[in-house]
Amino acid sequence: MYKVLLVDDERIIVEGISRTVNWNAYEAELAGTARNGLEALAFIESHMPDIVISDIKMPGMNGLQLVEKVYENYPHIVFILLSGFSEFDYARTAMQFGVKHYLLKPCNENTITDALTEVITELRKQQTQESFMLHIQKELSKVLPHAKEQFLKELVTNKTYGQRDWDDYGNLFHITVDNEKVQLILFQIEGVFEFEHLFAVKNIAQDVLGKPTVLLSTTIGKHVLLLIKEINGTDVLFAQLNEIKQTFSSYYKLDATVAVSNPGQIIDARKMYRDTLECLNYQFYLGEGSIITQKDVERGDDNALKPFIYDEEPLCMHVKSGDWAFVQHELQNYFDMLADSRMDMHLSKSYVIPLYISVVRQGKPEEINEYLTKIAGFDQFTTLKTTQQFVTECAQQICLNNFHTHTNKHSAIIQKMIQVIEAHISNPDLSLNWVASEILYMNADYVGKLFKKEMGEKFSNYVVRLRMERAMEEIEKTGDVKVFELAEKFGFGDNPQYFSQVFKKHTGFTPSEFKRSP
Repeated sequence: MYKVLLVDDERIIVEGISRTVNWNAYEAELAGTARNGLEALAFIESHMPDIVISDIKMPGMNGLQLVEKVYENYPHIVFILLSGFSEFDYARTAMQFGVKHYLLKPCNENTITDALTEVITELRKQQTQESFMLHIQKELSKVLPHAKEQFLKELVTNKTYGQRDWDDYGNLFHITVDNEKVQLILFQIEGVFEFEHLFAVKNIAQDVLGKPTVLLSTTIGKHVLLLIKEINGTDVLFAQLNEIKQTFSSYYKLDATVAVSNPGQIIDARKMYRDTLECLNYQFYLGEGSIITQKDVERGDDNALKPFIYDEEPLCMHVKSGDWAFVQHELQNYFDMLADSRMDMHLSKSYVIPLYISVVRQGKPEEINEYLTKIAGFDQFTTLKTTQQFVTECAQQICLNNFHTHTNKHSAIIQKMIQVIEAHISNPDLSLNWVASEILYMNADYVGKLFKKEMGEKFSNYVVRLRMERAMEEIEKTGDVKVFELAEKFGFGDNPQYFSQVFKKHTGFTPSEFKRSP
C-alpha cells in the first residue's frame, strides 16, 4: 500500500477529497492530513509517505516551499499539486523539483484519481526498476570478487593486456592507480597444506596490508598472489610481511616463503610475476620461510654463471680412510661454493648427485645399492640446507663405518705381530722386516708406522723391552741362570756380551749385579 498525505488549509477540501477517493482501489491509504506546509513537513519526517497531495497557497509554508524542502531531503516522494491559480509560473517552479502533476482547483474526483493512478503506476515502475537494479547489484557483488581474481590471473599471464585494458578494468572494479607504482607479492606455503590455507594467507595479508594498499588478490596454483601499491621503505614492507607470516604460523603451524617484485607500472605486472617465480627458485639457497627480493637473485657481471668445477678425489679418499674431520670440513666448503654459485635449483642438484654417488661408493659393497636407491629422494629437497644435511649424514655414516673397520683391521694386525713376537722371542732374526715379509706379507714401513701408532713405541723398542722384562723374570725365578743361557733364550744367540750391555742399559745393572740385588 502506498501512503498518501493530504495537505490543504481549507478543511472542506481536505474532507471532500478524503471521502470521495476510494484509496484502496488504487492500493493506497490516506496516512494523514495537514493544514499547512510546516505540519506537512513534520508529518513527512516522522511517517515518510510515498505521495503528497498538496495545495500551493497556504499560510506559514506554502506548497512550493514544501516541495523544495522535501525534494532536498527526500527526493523519492512524489507530489501532486493543487491550485486555484492558472499562472504558469507556479507550474514551472514546481517542475524544477520534479513535480509532474499540477491540478487546477476546483478538481473533481476523476481528475484526482487519474493523477493518483498515473503517480502510482510510475512508482510501481520505479520500484520494479530499483528492485531489478538491487538484484543486479547483489548478483554482481557475488561475482565481482571472482571477476577481480580472474582478472589478476589473466593480467599476470596474458601478454596482450595493456594500459587501455587496465583503465577499463580499473574503472569496472573501482581501482585507481594513477601514476603510482605497484608491486607483486607471491606467497608459497611450505609443507603439507590444504587449499583453505591459501585463502587464510590471502585474508591475513589483506588485513595486515590494508584495503587501500591491496589492489587485487587471488590464488594461482599453489601460490597466493597480491597486487599492491608500492610501499615506501623496504623495512616497512618486510615488517608487514613478517607479521603476515607470524600470524599465519601462529594459527596454522605452517611457514610461508614470500617473493617480492621490484616496483613498476601496472602494465609490467606479467614481468613482475615472472620475477617473483624466479625469486621462489632461490629459496633453495636462502631456505624455506625466507622473504626473497630481486636483489637476492640479481648478479653483476663479476658473478655471471660460470662452470662449477670441483675435484672430488681428495674427499673420497678421506671418506675411504674414515677421516671424518676432513670430510666434514670439505663437504661444508663444497656446499658453500655451491651456494655462492646461485645456480638453478635443478642444476645444483645435478652437481650434488654425482658427488653423492662417489661418496657412497666408498662404503661397504653390500650397502651401496641401499644408498643409491635414496637418490630419488633428491626431488623432495626444496632447500640447499636439507640437501646438504642429507649428503652429510650419509657421508658421516659411511666415514665412521670405514673408520671402525680400519681400526679393527689394524688391531688384528698388531695382535698378530704381538703373537709373532711372543712365539719368536728367542729368534735372533726377529725384526720388523722379517715379520712383515715372512709372516704378514705386508710393507715393513706401513706395519712399522701402524705398530707405533697403536702401541706407542717402535717395533724394535717393544721387542728389546719385552726381552729384558722376560730376562729379569727368568733371573728372579731361577737365580743361578747363566748369562749365555739368557742371551740364547731371549734372541741374542751366542753373543752374551751384547746381551749384558743391553740388559744394563735397560735395568741399570749387569745380569750378575741384578742377581745379587735384593
